[in-house]
Amino acid sequence: MAKFLVELLGCALPDKGRDSRFEQGSMPQTPPFGSMFGPTGYNNNVYQSKEEGCGVLRYHDNNLVSGSLEALIQHLVPNVDHYPDRTYIFTFLLSSRLFLHPYELMSKVYQMFVEHQRLGDPHADKIRVRKIAPKIVQLLTEWTETFPYDFRDDRMMRGLKELTHRLTFGDEVCRKAVQQMMQGLIRKLAALSQYEELLVKINATVAERLTVLKTKPQSIQRDVLTVCNDAFSLAQQLTHIELERLSYIGPEEFVQAFVQKDPLVNNKSRFSDRKKANNLEVYVEWFNRLSYLVATEICLPVKKKQRARVIEFFIDVARECFNIGNFNSLMAIISGMNMSPVSRLKKTWAKVKTAKFDILEHQMDPTSNFYNYRTALRGAMQRSITAHTSREKIVIPFFSLLIKDIYFLNEGCSNLLPNGHVNFEKFWELAKQVNEFMTWKQVECPFERDRKILQYLLTAPVFSEDALFLASYESEGPENNMEKDSWKSLRSALLGRV
Repeated sequence: MAKFLVELLGCALPDKGRDSRFEQGSMPQTPPFGSMFGPTGYNNNVYQSKEEGCGVLRYHDNNLVSGSLEALIQHLVPNVDHYPDRTYIFTFLLSSRLFLHPYELMSKVYQMFVEHQRLGDPHADKIRVRKIAPKIVQLLTEWTETFPYDFRDDRMMRGLKELTHRLTFGDEVCRKAVQQMMQGLIRKLAALSQYEELLVKINATVAERLTVLKTKPQSIQRDVLTVCNDAFSLAQQLTHIELERLSYIGPEEFVQAFVQKDPLVNNKSRFSDRKKANNLEVYVEWFNRLSYLVATEICLPVKKKQRARVIEFFIDVARECFNIGNFNSLMAIISGMNMSPVSRLKKTWAKVKTAKFDILEHQMDPTSNFYNYRTALRGAMQRSITAHTSREKIVIPFFSLLIKDIYFLNEGCSNLLPNGHVNFEKFWELAKQVNEFMTWKQVECPFERDRKILQYLLTAPVFSEDALFLASYESEGPENNMEKDSWKSLRSALLGRV
């Protein structure tokens, strides 16, 4: 694979002027994700299918609703007279992995391209290839830009090598387009690798600091207020972390998260080898870490007044997150303050002005399927659409609920219809939801980074649930026999280790 990339990127090609096959009027352009889906889900454009009358693809109100897998693949692959709509490309590449491996799809694209060439007339073949090749390159560009993690698979890279070699043979302009495509792909894959290496270092630092905290608690024991006592600044840095971690989640990770497990294969997913990234899980782990960090910061202080001050500070941070549109950090903070070791601190809460907290809890109230939150989310989305500043573009959803919504969409409809056709109407809806996420994750954080605050948020030691309960009991003693027994058990188990 490395040799292939060197071959593609190592040649500096002369600019021989614009080729009409790549001019804006002759090829579909790549619009921003926000404009991909219309109100019905399918964004019709000049590259509509010509196969409506053949019966293999079924339409309703000009929207593709079902078809055989083979017909859907044929609809994906461009020919002289056809280039698929970009919404179709995104939707099919997203959902097709439920039926076949991406490398198998790449192989089929290659085979169909070869079949388009074989007319028996060498001169006609050459003309046909020159017309089709730019469209195939455009399709591959869409694929590598939107689903780059597919190409962490060596089988995908081999398939890409074979196809691009055939596309670029004797065509310098097409070769240059492929070269640009590969440069973009390499940048994305390199960025992911660097991000994964950074996460490993962060996790190692967290583990090291937790060990030091257990053995020499006074040597590194700090609290959030000594690092940052301004709620807006902390909310800004939380937003930095959220947007960075969101940006690495691939759209296919939502689909792969809900693939049914096969009980006959040691409960492993039938598609487990398709998973080339774990960014979705990393993001969920961040939510849990933030919740536990909030609970740790509240339970750690010995004095009741200090604990109340920390609670009020995090209430202000949560409110700033709400104003920014960072609903994930908001919910993580609320979750941390509602954990049992924190909520049982009645004497501490008695000193807290809870009016603002009550408002925030009301906004994130789970009743009526999170109606209040969904209303606030729609408001943030509308603000993002009409934004005049980068700050107004920020929409960070409550991620667990987003996953839940996609899960129930997946569970509520079958992938296949009784006639064996793919239920593409379902996948339009799935793609529409994932597309919204793709728009949100592309927003760049407008706030200045504060390395000291970021480092603390990412690496400060957090207590386990047992350690939180022990700290809570140490702060405000047990109130009943059950709590007394729990306290004794925790002291024996945890303090005995230290």
